Amino acid sequence: MPALAIFKTMMPYDPTSPEMRRRRFRPIPVRMLVPNVITLLAICAGLTAIRLSIEGRMELAVGAIVFAAALDGIDGRIARLIKGQSKFGAELDSLADFVNFGVAPGLILYFWQLHELRNAGWIAAMVFAISGGLRLARFNATMDDPNKPPFAANFFTGVPAPAGAITVLLPIYIAFLGLPRFPVVLTAFYTLLIAFLMVSRLPVFSGKTMRMRVPPELVLPVFVGVIFFIALLIGYPWYILSVGSALYLLSLPFGWKSYRDHERNAAVARPADGAAATSAPNLPPNISEPAHDDRPDRLH
Repeated sequence: MPALAIFKTMMPYDPTSPEMRRRRFRPIPVRMLVPNVITLLAICAGLTAIRLSIEGRMELAVGAIVFAAALDGIDGRIARLIKGQSKFGAELDSLADFVNFGVAPGLILYFWQLHELRNAGWIAAMVFAISGGLRLARFNATMDDPNKPPFAANFFTGVPAPAGAITVLLPIYIAFLGLPRFPVVLTAFYTLLIAFLMVSRLPVFSGKTMRMRVPPELVLPVFVGVIFFIALLIGYPWYILSVGSALYLLSLPFGWKSYRDHERNAAVARPADGAAATSAPNLPPNISEPAHDDRPDRLH
């Protein structure tokens, strides 16, 4: 080992040296923190929902899940809007989704009714929570899949975790409306059905590629519509959630049909493109096809 290297290792720590300054972490812009703060608020809502369900305050527990779903819907859009995306934020968002839309709804259903089935009810709640985790893991693993067709960006693979959490609580919404409760066995089967839809390969409309621009003449009507929907959700939450969950489940076959139509159109267009490519003459690059030759045949 050279003497100079040995001398450098024996030198005391100097924080002002250029090498140590390069190793320091750069300051993080505030715009990178805002989406993560929203995600942390969503985690707090999910954990609070678990506590409220243990205490038997089911209406507040369900409200906390809906609030967490609303925060989950805006944190990613805000991150893209202010250019605050980060790998840390993506990982934190996945962990938040597992807690808020996997663990919390399963426990709410268990403390609300599934506990009547004892071990069978616990298994149903646990399968739902695990399905939520598996669905999120698959989403992260296939996010940058280069083999996906272009139209696949308009679809999720399986029911997304937030939608699964909102729809799996449908038996609770119906009970809050004053209607008879589902039999506990039916609630367990419904929970397992939503868990299966989450981990299935069913194509589901995503809505992420929809254009977010609003024509100037529609700005005020959009404001009024959003306020009206929020007012309805606050004034008649169980009606809105029940109808919304039912409509979402009814829309799943249409998403599957739309995906199959896109897939069929892409398969038809592919051979046509290949035939067009093979019909072109094999000429050297940058050499155009020779013009018509007027020489007699014996000179060809």
